[in-house]
Amino acid sequence: MAATPTPAPATKSRRHHLRDFWERVTEGRGLEQLGSQFVSDAKASYALYSKDVDWDEVGRSSHGPGRIWRSAWALFQAMLMKLTPARRVLLLLAVALLLVQPGVHWGTDRQVTLNLAGFGVAILFLLLAVELADRVTMKRDLEIAREIQQWLVPDHAPSVPGVDIAFATRPQNTVAGDYYDAFLRPVTPQESITPPLLVVVADVAGKSVPAALLMATFQASLSALAATPVTLDEIVVGLDRYCRAHSLDGRRFTTAFLAEINAKTREMIYVNAGHNDPILRRASGQIERLPTGGPPFGLPLFTDDVLPYPSGRIQLQTGDLLFIFTDGVVEAVNDSAEEYGEARLLPCIQNAPPQTSEETLKRVMADVNAFVGDARQHDDITCLVLRVTA
Repeated sequence: MAATPTPAPATKSRRHHLRDFWERVTEGRGLEQLGSQFVSDAKASYALYSKDVDWDEVGRSSHGPGRIWRSAWALFQAMLMKLTPARRVLLLLAVALLLVQPGVHWGTDRQVTLNLAGFGVAILFLLLAVELADRVTMKRDLEIAREIQQWLVPDHAPSVPGVDIAFATRPQNTVAGDYYDAFLRPVTPQESITPPLLVVVADVAGKSVPAALLMATFQASLSALAATPVTLDEIVVGLDRYCRAHSLDGRRFTTAFLAEINAKTREMIYVNAGHNDPILRRASGQIERLPTGGPPFGLPLFTDDVLPYPSGRIQLQTGDLLFIFTDGVVEAVNDSAEEYGEARLLPCIQNAPPQTSEETLKRVMADVNAFVGDARQHDDITCLVLRVTA
């Protein structure tokens, strides 16, 4: 029996380099994962261009096969108008050159035709390189913005005896409009003996850079107000006044949940400003929601009166678990466009075993991730877990 020939060292080296190159390109993902990611990206791109198309007009003006071409032309125009004028002209030129069919002419004319098609490909490659350069520059700027944003939120929870806190956030893009914090107030309010623990989760309407900028101003306003000897009710009124002054006529409102916890008595005063009702799971397993408050911060007023925000009071007990979240959690969707929803979140919280806040947080995030799969994230996700341990 003939022996299997051993590959030459040069062949092994080429295979090794090709394998390394493929690993770098795919970042270790399998073909199934790459396919799912491409489908998700394609859907997101279609949604971006499709919203600029008047589909009613397309439907009225064409039927059958003509409608397909009309739809493709409408989408192409939507994509074209996303470019700068100079790049639009280059794209049109490249497409025109590529539509010249090779083989129509013979002899020297055929050679000219082939060169024109190649020139069209070169223009497309040039456009790709220019757009990629813009994307890389923007990504670098966003990474810097993300670093700055990370300075505004805590990287670890404060040390409070008898209270275990964990939080996590995952932006849809590089930067987010979600905000979370937990800190002992530097100045004791007038009616308190010891500095209370202030917990907050907020969500600015919108996404990416505009929402992130307003989130930064919200954080600065909260920090300034919390450093004065005022009550939580006064902090809330000040935040609403500030948000109304920077809300662009109510288009950039902010939902928020703020709670002040007495470090000794465990009494919690809270205000819910149009936010998702946090989940309070008692040590007995009973679920309570915390809805008391008012509308989101920043909505315009029709009178000069200060918008009232009634506060709620809760007595926390050992074993209680408080779960505060933004709508990105319950509105996370899978490939079938089905939302995760509170119907899945509530049992996940109610059935959580007696473990640390960090473990509970990981359990919830894993459940959301398993439901979503490879679908593209369409909103910022932020959670804060507070467990009373003593």
